[in-house]
Amino acid sequence: MRFLGWSGALASLAVIAAPGTAQVLFAQDILEQEDAAEVTATPGLQSNEIVQSDPFPAVQQWSLDQANALLAYVESVDAEGLVPGDYRPDLLSAEIANGESEALNTRASGVFAWLVEDLRDGRTPMESRRQWFVVDPDPDLLPVGPLLAEAMETGDIAGVLSSLNPAHADYAALRDALAETPESDTRRRQIIRANMDRWRWLPRDLGGQYLITNVPEYQLRLMVNDRIISTYRTIVGAPGRTATPQLMETVEGVVFNPTWTVPQSIVRGEGLGNRVLNNPQWARRNGYTATRGANGWITVVQQPGPSNSLGMMKLDMPNPHAIFLHDTPQRHLFDSDNRARSHGCIRVERALELAMTVAILGRGATRDEAVAISASGDYTRVPVERTMPVYITYFTMGLDAEGNLRSFDDIYNRDAPVLASLDAPRQGNRNRATSEEVIEIVEDARTTAS
Repeated sequence: MRFLGWSGALASLAVIAAPGTAQVLFAQDILEQEDAAEVTATPGLQSNEIVQSDPFPAVQQWSLDQANALLAYVESVDAEGLVPGDYRPDLLSAEIANGESEALNTRASGVFAWLVEDLRDGRTPMESRRQWFVVDPDPDLLPVGPLLAEAMETGDIAGVLSSLNPAHADYAALRDALAETPESDTRRRQIIRANMDRWRWLPRDLGGQYLITNVPEYQLRLMVNDRIISTYRTIVGAPGRTATPQLMETVEGVVFNPTWTVPQSIVRGEGLGNRVLNNPQWARRNGYTATRGANGWITVVQQPGPSNSLGMMKLDMPNPHAIFLHDTPQRHLFDSDNRARSHGCIRVERALELAMTVAILGRGATRDEAVAISASGDYTRVPVERTMPVYITYFTMGLDAEGNLRSFDDIYNRDAPVLASLDAPRQGNRNRATSEEVIEIVEDARTTAS
């Protein structure tokens, strides 16, 4: 993976100090650079397209050569972090010894289907993927039937199956690390396998341009055509009920100079509503306005400004968890080692830089328009014409921004159920969506951890 730093696609910067901020903005459309590759289409993450039933037979006719190629792949699948025994090579070998038959056709077709499911979707059942709300589109895009038919037609059993492996550089690095780790180092091998499987939980094609954040790493990456354009440190949810869930959402717009509607837990529970109403000078100084409804409830809104709890921007990415990426006035916290401090939403350093980049890449604003909007101090939502996926992931081992394979603290203790599932017998007919509770995050934008 190539990292484009300030000397690459961001080499030409317009440095502008926005009024009332300590952030540095750039207003260069990175895709105008000569060395920036054309952006490929972002895959449809949500579709109303009707998926037809599979017209391909579930059982195909296998020759002995094809069956032996399948057996060889099964016996080598440990290189992908899977367990050969899950696919019963003993039974497949016995059917091969008996010669071509309907029993061989049934056995080999079934083994092929199991391999497709695990390589494409991951072996870990959904109940072991804690707070994982991503619904992988790959079963619809890469169904078993056509893959089996292709394997039979071409005879390239291994090639068809290997094409399902995640294409991301992190997966390749983990695969190499697994090959280099001695069998005796059981713990490290299990952690590598767990993180290899996590890549299978995501779409194989992440899109031409996207944002991806690894919660335990406290980092966000902006990716264009599989190249790192920029990285940003993050602050994520504190462990417990405020832990950041894993999501695949879409940025539909950029909000510059956002307002913040204060949660009732603060308005009522901490008396902020009465304080704002009874102390107008203090309220004005801190940017608060309040209204009392007919039911007696007080609504408090913090207006845009340098002290706004959401900072100078947020990315509009509607989802039932109410999770979004935003700025913060407490930027000194990005220098902390422990950045699991928020109430669930993700705070991003150099947030205005990110906001302007997303607006420009999304064709919602030109460079000059983005600068003017951000500096205006007025609440402005900029819808984007080209939406951008956001992947909020959880990996405890992966490549850092410098391309080094590293381990990250399991801050939410989410490794244990994955490791347990890898040691348990393989499950078939796995659910594609989690049944876990959707916890709507009420972001009070304050620090929850020391």
